[in-house]
Parts: sequence; structure tokens; C-alpha cells
Amino acid sequence: MKVLCVIALGCFLSTSCSAKKVVLDNYYNNEVNSKTGKPSHYIWEDKTLGGFSELGDLFKLKGSTISTLKEKPTKTNLKDAGIFIIVDPDTRLESAKPNFMDLEAAIAISEWVKKGGVLLLLTNDAKNAELDSFNILSSRFGITFNNVLLHPEIKAEKGMPRNYNSCASINLPNHPLFKGVAKIFLKEVSSISCTNPAKAVLEENGQVLMAEAQYGKGYVLAVGDPWLYNEYIDHAHLTADFENLKAAHNLVDWLLTKKK
Repeated sequence: MKVLCVIALGCFLSTSCSAKKVVLDNYYNNEVNSKTGKPSHYIWEDKTLGGFSELGDLFKLKGSTISTLKEKPTKTNLKDAGIFIIVDPDTRLESAKPNFMDLEAAIAISEWVKKGGVLLLLTNDAKNAELDSFNILSSRFGITFNNVLLHPEIKAEKGMPRNYNSCASINLPNHPLFKGVAKIFLKEVSSISCTNPAKAVLEENGQVLMAEAQYGKGYVLAVGDPWLYNEYIDHAHLTADFENLKAAHNLVDWLLTKKK
């Protein structure tokens, strides 16, 4: 009886730890700072405006551990991940040797999701992210990122402040991501096409900016923009009426809830 209890407790602790392990890709997004020679842009360690350090801090605040995957995703190296995040896959202009999504990795990731993994896909507009190959993965969940740019920032007149409102979303749907949120900032977003099992989360004028899919026991959330990097997660630049930070808290809570 004691042995069974120990085994059950071990399984529970293993599942609990897995649910709280948040892994960020550094294989498809593998940009290097030309001045320092070190990885940068949308990674946990980067505390500059283009980094993900503040989002990482939110996950840690909620009791999660964060780590980085620098290798091609496989069944083995995803085994202990609860949440896997892929951001802004490199183009040939961004990396000397970009790693493009292929069917082998797409199968490994989708099988991991099917078994209960939570996947967050944050791309970019087509000029700044490689979408064609990346759709090999996302299309398995009914999500296709398009070469259609939404929310371009309208250049302000000389001497005037930036036109943040040209990238604002205010008619937000009744979704846990936007609980208590009235206005968010999303700049230069690729549109998304949805087929079963995907459905739109945030839609404007018939164009989808965010989508989600329940896939097996797992869950996928897709946004056509890196969205919550340091520059726009709080008010380093944004005016006080934007609520990206509150939306970021909601996002973290939502993803952790989906990984039960």
C-alpha cells in the first residue's frame, strides 16, 4: 500500500512539475546581436526592449520554472515541458543559418500537444518571420499564418508623439485573455486563417489576429505578433490607457489553467 502511495505521489509531483515548466524556443528564433555576438530578441535572458525577460518574470511569479530549448524539438526534449513557446521564426535575412520548421519537428510537437501539451505560437508579419515553413506546424491545428499585415503603425507627423492608437484593439471579445482588459496594443500582425479545429479569438473586420485550437488533450494559442515583449508588455513606451500588462497576466493564467 505504501509503495502504491509513493508511486501515486511521484506521478502527481511529476505531472505538477511538468505543468509548470515553460520552455521557450531558441532554435527557430536564433538571432544574434551583431555587437555582442550573443543570442538576443524574444528570449528570457534579454532585458532590452526586444527581450522576453518581463514575460518570463510573470511565469515565475505564478510559480512556473522557465527554460530554453536550443535544439530542434523532439519527443524526448519536449517530454517534461508543460508549455512550449515558439516566437518569430527566423528568415534568411535574420540568421546566417536559419532553422526552418519541417514535418519531422511538426509531428513531434503536435504529438506532444495531443498528449496534453500547451503550445503558444507568436509569429510576426511576413517580412520579419518565416511563415511558409512554419505553417507546416501550425496547419496541423487548423491555423495558417498569412502574408497579410494588419495593424500597421501610422507614422506620426514630425514633432508629434507616436500614433499608438493606430495599433490598438478595443472591441475585445468575451474571452479569459481579455478579462478586465479594454485596450491592447498589437503592431504589424500577420493575419490568421482558421479551419477545424481552430477558431478565432480576436477578429477585426473579418480578419483574425488571434486563434486557438483544442487538439487532443492539449491546447494551442496563436498570435500573428510577438506581442508581449518588453517594449510593449508594460508602459516603457505605451500610454497609460493600454492594458498589455493586464492581458499578459491573463495570458499566463490562461495557459497555466489549460495545462492541468
